[in-house]
Amino acid sequence: MARFLFTATYTAEGIKGLGKDGGTTRAEVVQALIENAGGRVEALYFAFGEHDLYIVCELPDPVAAAALGIQVRAAGGVEASVVSLLTPAEIDAAAGVQVAYQPPGR
Repeated sequence: MARFLFTATYTAEGIKGLGKDGGTTRAEVVQALIENAGGRVEALYFAFGEHDLYIVCELPDPVAAAALGIQVRAAGGVEASVVSLLTPAEIDAAAGVQVAYQPPGR
């Protein structure tokens, strides 16, 4: 399974819904959404700052992550983004892959 970081920023309507439903209920909705996509929530935090919600989860693949992102954004209420997370071992493997690259201007 692959790990992903979802960030979400509530719209004005989304904040009204959060105020009505509460954080625990919204967290349960998010957990069910991710589990229904074959994933697992590792961590879910509400925050003050650039984003209102941070979710670290495992999903079967990037297609599942994209599907969740599309559905959540299409439904309204939040502006969401997804970032693929890599382990140190995955970075080690990537660093060992030889690729041909020409820097700009050379």
